[in-house]
Amino acid sequence: MESTTKNEQRGVSVSKNDVRNAVQDKGLFPKAFCKIVPDVFGDFARPLFSKPTVNVMHTNGAETKSILAYLYWKETGDLNVWKNLAQDAVVMNLDDLLCSGITNNILLSSTINRNCFRIPEDVINTIIFGIEEYLEELRSLNISIHFGGGQTADIGDLVQTITVDSTAAARIRQNEIIANDRIQDGDVIIGLASYGQATYEKSYNSGIGSTGFTAARHDVLSKFYAEKYPESYDRQIASDLAYTGSKRLLDPSPVAGINAGQLLLSPSRTYTPVMKAILENFRPSIHGLVHCTDGGQTKCLNFVNDLHIVKDRLFTIPPVFSMIQSESNMSWLEMYKIFNMGHRFEIFTKEKIASDIIKIAQYFNIDAQIIGHCETAPNKALTIKSEHGTFQY
Repeated sequence: MESTTKNEQRGVSVSKNDVRNAVQDKGLFPKAFCKIVPDVFGDFARPLFSKPTVNVMHTNGAETKSILAYLYWKETGDLNVWKNLAQDAVVMNLDDLLCSGITNNILLSSTINRNCFRIPEDVINTIIFGIEEYLEELRSLNISIHFGGGQTADIGDLVQTITVDSTAAARIRQNEIIANDRIQDGDVIIGLASYGQATYEKSYNSGIGSTGFTAARHDVLSKFYAEKYPESYDRQIASDLAYTGSKRLLDPSPVAGINAGQLLLSPSRTYTPVMKAILENFRPSIHGLVHCTDGGQTKCLNFVNDLHIVKDRLFTIPPVFSMIQSESNMSWLEMYKIFNMGHRFEIFTKEKIASDIIKIAQYFNIDAQIIGHCETAPNKALTIKSEHGTFQY
C-alpha cells in the first residue's frame, strides 16, 4: 500500500504519486517536499573560493498588503491579484539583498500562513506558481535566482486570512559588499523612481511598494469593508479607527483606467536589473545603497553618522501618495516617514558619475535624478525640502 501524508485540518490525503505529479507540473511544492535546485551558492564555474566570501540572508514579505489583496479578491474573484502579491514577497527580499551589492546566485524560500476556511487551495496554487513565474521573468533578465520551495501552514488559530513571506540567501565575495560605511561628505544621492512603467514591467506601477499598508488601508478604504469583512482587521482596534476613508476598491483612482484597489495593489518594482548594470560598471564608486521601505525617506538615517543628508530635489509626488494624504489628512512630515513618496531606491556616490548612472536607469525607462547630497555635521540629520514644505528629522 502506498503511504500518504494527511492534512488534518482539511482531511485530504496526499499520496507520493501526487507529490511526484505536482513536481512534474512546473513546481507545485506540497508540504515536506524539497525541490532540487542549482548549486547557486557554490557556483563552482568561477574561482569563488580564491577570495574570502560571506553569506547574506534576508527575510521579509508583503506585510499587510496581503489583507488588501484578500479584500480585492473577495470583491472581484480575480486570482491575478495573488500573483502580484507573490511578486511583492520576492521583491522585498531581493531589493534588500541588492543594498549589499547582490544581484545574482540567489536562493529563495517562501512561507505562506493561512486560514484554510477563508483561503482555498486555488489561491495558494496561484501564489506558488506566481512566485516561480516571476523568478522566471527575472532569469530572462539575466538575474540568477532560484526557488527552493517552502512551507504552507494552515494555522487558522493564529491567522485570520493569509500572510505571504519569503527568505532569500546568497553568497558574495567580501570585497564586493556595499555596506554603506563609505557614505561621506560630498556624496550626491541619485533616486530611482518608484512609479511609471519600466521596460520589464507589464503595466503602470503606482510606486507604493509594500510598506505602510496598515495606514493606507484604514485611511483610504470605506467602513464598508470593516462591516463586510471583520476578519480583515484586528478587532482590538477601536471600530471607529478601522477603515475610515471614503474609497471602495473599484472606485476610480487619480490615474485614468486604474481603480483605487489596483492603484494600491501595484506590485513592488524590483531595481535588480538596472542595479546589476550599474554595479557592473561602477561598483567601486558606489558608497551606499538604501531601499526606502520601512522609514520611507528617513530610512537613510539608519546608515550614517555625523552627516547631514539634504534631499532638496525630490520627484513630483505620485498620485497614489496624494490620494492617501488627502483621505487621511496625515501631515506631510509623517508621509515622508512612512512612504517612499516617489523614489524607492537611493544610490550614494560621487557627482562625476551621476549622469552615467542616470542614463543606465533611463535605458530601463526608470526616471532617475540627483535628489540630494551629504554634508559633514556634528550629528546625523535629514532635511527634506519638498513641494509641501521643509521638514527636519
